[in-house]
Amino acid sequence: MRKDFPVKASDLRAYNRLAMDAALAATDLLENLHHNVARLPGALAEPSNEPAPGIAGFVYRVIRGATRKIGDGMDHALQLLNAKGSTGQVYRQREILVAALNGLVGDHLHESGNSLSIPMRLRRDGVPLQLESESLRQCIPCVSGKLAVFVHGLCMSDLQWRRRDHDHGEALANALGYSTLYLHYNSGLHISSNGRELAEQLEALVDAWPVPLERLTIIGYSMGGLLARSACAHARETGQRWLASLRDMIFIGTPHDGSPLERAGNRIDRVLGRSPYTVALSRLGKMRSAGITDLRHANLCDSDWQGQDRFHSRRGVRKAMPLPESVHCRAIAGTLSKHLRLSATRLAGDGLVPVSSALGRHPDPQRNLGLAESDCMIAYARNHLDLLDSAEVFEQIRVWLDDASPGSGLRIPWSESFS
Repeated sequence: MRKDFPVKASDLRAYNRLAMDAALAATDLLENLHHNVARLPGALAEPSNEPAPGIAGFVYRVIRGATRKIGDGMDHALQLLNAKGSTGQVYRQREILVAALNGLVGDHLHESGNSLSIPMRLRRDGVPLQLESESLRQCIPCVSGKLAVFVHGLCMSDLQWRRRDHDHGEALANALGYSTLYLHYNSGLHISSNGRELAEQLEALVDAWPVPLERLTIIGYSMGGLLARSACAHARETGQRWLASLRDMIFIGTPHDGSPLERAGNRIDRVLGRSPYTVALSRLGKMRSAGITDLRHANLCDSDWQGQDRFHSRRGVRKAMPLPESVHCRAIAGTLSKHLRLSATRLAGDGLVPVSSALGRHPDPQRNLGLAESDCMIAYARNHLDLLDSAEVFEQIRVWLDDASPGSGLRIPWSESFS
């Protein structure tokens, strides 16, 4: 076992519980498949969600009971082991694994009370901060009146802002004297739920900041940018004070118009769900988290998903959300293309997010974020993850946030505008 990736007894208990939940879910899927196939229906007959009858149903009930007993026994043994003590040291590989699990099934972890569910915290170097003035003063060296909060993306940890020995936050602190904090959160929860909690965290942070706050900046990567927009909407609706301190938001690879990959996955779900022979596979696909399904059309409000089947494709339902007034917003898009002369409308995306989506461009005026060209950047020959350690991307962020820099800082010319 690698020395930098120890396994704690508390983790083993949580993994055991998750494995038991997965085994029970797999049993349900197998029973559903068994029952549907045993009926010998037509290929496009109405699928059944009923449990298997007779002896088959009895066997599946026995399997569930045995699974629960084995899981409970393992949990008890691990609980005794955990009582001997554990370490509070942060381990990068563990954090990355747990963050990925939260992105995939974080809503289930949260609802089942699994200890692997990540509570939202503002952190530095993986250490949670107490949002009290004296504690912040002690934990943050050279507290500045300029504060930047970095918000990571789906299936990620705040520690993953560091990539290939580069961290945009650390570089910003060195270049412009910002104090930088990092949000750590369960990315499998609904975006609006996380946005609401982020707003609460920012309200407490601004109230507790130990020096006069001159400038608050939020830098959101991928899903993190959507959380920031949702948090601003919540703050505006509830009259929270921190929004008045927010001067800048920078979106890095944020899918403002949603994720094409999730929309494709949703179409596959619908196809598989039409036949009793494949409906079990459709149910398997529907185990993905609420955070992932929110990315289909970039749902930012509770009304975008409450009272609805989140696996039903409803593109026109989501509420249009303009950017907050009096906040200078910018966007950075990545593209795999190496050709600077290509029209922006014909550029491929970064492998996950199309250029138009990352820049908030949309043919519907209500959904077009209306960012000026001077507030947009396209990073060429960069995939989605490359945006995290691109020197070109950081230089653009630095120029945008440096009041002493001349001009708008636009680095990449546009060959033609979006329609």
